[in-house]
Amino acid sequence: MNTTSLQQEVVLEGLEYPWDMAFLDDGTMLFTEKCSGLSVRMPDGTVNALYGVGETEGYAENGADLFCEGQAGMMGVAFDPDFDNNRRIYVYATSNMSAPHTNRLMRFTLNEDFTSVADRTDIVDDVPYKMEASDHPFGGPGAHNGGRVRFGPDGALWLTTGDNHNEEIPQSPTLMGSKVLRMDTDGQAHPDNSPPEGFDPRTYTYGHRNVQGIAFHPDTGQAVIAEHGPWHSDEITVLVNGGNGGWDPRANMAGRGDCPDGYCGYSPNQNEGMNRYERAAFMPMTDFATYPDAMPPVWENNGWSQGTSSAAFLEGEQWGDWNGAMVVGIMGIGFGGTPLGQRIDVIQFYEDEGTLSVEDVTEMTLPMEAGRFRSVVLGPNGSLYTSVDEGTIYKLTPGS
Repeated sequence: MNTTSLQQEVVLEGLEYPWDMAFLDDGTMLFTEKCSGLSVRMPDGTVNALYGVGETEGYAENGADLFCEGQAGMMGVAFDPDFDNNRRIYVYATSNMSAPHTNRLMRFTLNEDFTSVADRTDIVDDVPYKMEASDHPFGGPGAHNGGRVRFGPDGALWLTTGDNHNEEIPQSPTLMGSKVLRMDTDGQAHPDNSPPEGFDPRTYTYGHRNVQGIAFHPDTGQAVIAEHGPWHSDEITVLVNGGNGGWDPRANMAGRGDCPDGYCGYSPNQNEGMNRYERAAFMPMTDFATYPDAMPPVWENNGWSQGTSSAAFLEGEQWGDWNGAMVVGIMGIGFGGTPLGQRIDVIQFYEDEGTLSVEDVTEMTLPMEAGRFRSVVLGPNGSLYTSVDEGTIYKLTPGS
């Protein structure tokens, strides 16, 4: 396709950190704002504010226990595949209901006229949250929560989580950060999950850093994730049931010594720029030396870390050669000589006997100014919707 032919439409603007979106076939759109709450945009453009974070005003109802801090707040959202019959929706958000606080996956029912939610049920209540600041870049409370909620073609509910700047979480069998969870709609483990012995049965994969993107290949159904790197090596990985992502930032292992506050995730020289390949050799994103059977990434962003966020697959003949390709939103970091990198990449795969490999990567030519692309979601009409942290949701449609 001619990438200059994309047409853009501003769907919503003036939002506060729009984090994620989900769609019904008629164009009804659920969306979350990290520090405000959950709303729905109807096909006629009407917006109904449904469930607010804390004491945020203007919502039909509020979650008094919900709060926004650092990278935490109201994040991923999804419609139930059987929504027409059960009216269920799912939202991932940060809660102070317990001490320490946690990230929770909540299930609601949405009323018939899309003006309020009811029946909140916290089907996952134990994803860890970073309570206190630490001596790291972006080291305040609330770091690295993951946050994407999606239904797979298998009908299962998937949730991505992060490491909280906690060195023990990624390889822990019981702490539910740094994992990709696969569950039913009650939050129970999918029966086909096969994590290592002793792991929480909800675990599909583990050993991740901060997964904010997950999408499912339209032909094979395989889960593919996009993950933030530690000043180097943003990664895209095709998941393997029970697999290890190979992230292990513990001190005094893999040839390292002590690290600030016990977490080596930005070492060495965590607050200074340095050659990204030298940094990767010291603190690899996927540590094959320690974990030789770790899942290999299929893409590494040329060794840079630029904030690889959400992911979605394009579908429809209108996308031409990009039909079936994955798009990834990149927020841009610009640290220590790293190019800012705010963009949407189009990643084309080829399949060989069930193995997916990257064939080509193209930067999408955008009809609007780039921003911190937090979410990319395919709409029901085959258009691509993207939200930017600066407060706008765009609709991108291929031209004729």
